[in-house]
Amino acid sequence: MRELGDIVLLDIVPGLPQGEALDLNHTCAILDLDVDVKGSNDYRDMEGSDVVVVTAGLTRKPDMTRLDLLLKNAEIIKDVSRHIREYAPRSKVIVVTNPLDVMTYTAYKTTGFESSRVMGFSGLLDVGRFRHIIHSRLGISYKSIRGMVLGEHGDSMVLLPRLTHVGVEPLHRFMDEKTIAEAVEATRKAGAEIIRLKGWSAHHAPGAGVSLMVQAIIKDEKAVIPTSAYLDGHYGERDIYAVVPCVLGAGGVEKIIELELTDEERAKFKASIKVLREAASQLKF
Repeated sequence: MRELGDIVLLDIVPGLPQGEALDLNHTCAILDLDVDVKGSNDYRDMEGSDVVVVTAGLTRKPDMTRLDLLLKNAEIIKDVSRHIREYAPRSKVIVVTNPLDVMTYTAYKTTGFESSRVMGFSGLLDVGRFRHIIHSRLGISYKSIRGMVLGEHGDSMVLLPRLTHVGVEPLHRFMDEKTIAEAVEATRKAGAEIIRLKGWSAHHAPGAGVSLMVQAIIKDEKAVIPTSAYLDGHYGERDIYAVVPCVLGAGGVEKIIELELTDEERAKFKASIKVLREAASQLKF
């Protein structure tokens, strides 16, 4: 819908991507969108891609955490990443598959690409969920609510109410500490709640967020977006992927912004990194 370029949908299920592509092409015709969508079961059709978005993998069931998917999805991501390396060696890669940060690390290790070209989507989703809760409590436009998140896309995520603003005022001017804590907890549980209610994972909101990341790259926007990125000394951490504020442009992750954290925020971030390292240690490359 943003007319960022033509799209190839790849899936291992015969007919599925072709049918989705046909449906989307009809959508483009109705909305006057000059975008061509092609469905394929052949990885060779990704050749020449500027950006590859990876959503392949098993999805969570209601009783599962994101980390429960670790080993099975790691094998899927390794296979997909090998094909990306072969057929789209100059692309930027955005991983959406859970457990997000560890799967992004897996894609980075397997493709052999520069870390700036491999990133994970989730930060916009978690911030969006937090903003939705604030909006529903305060009745204030989404346009006026801004926030940030760090660490794992999962139960140890570090939302930053101190750095969340409504207009130009800090969030605590509008909500007391108890209400803010409830909003943070509801944000952590939002993904599981969606699965409980409709039986499968969120996809509308992730699609919207990924489109903003793709747009930032294609249009070289230099947009600040919370992104799962490779830490190489940033925030005192190395050789791990975690969500941090990043500048996204034509080069992919062009800069990681290091926020000034309180001792409490930094301790939570370190704890989140520990969770990610423990998960990553289960994988072999």
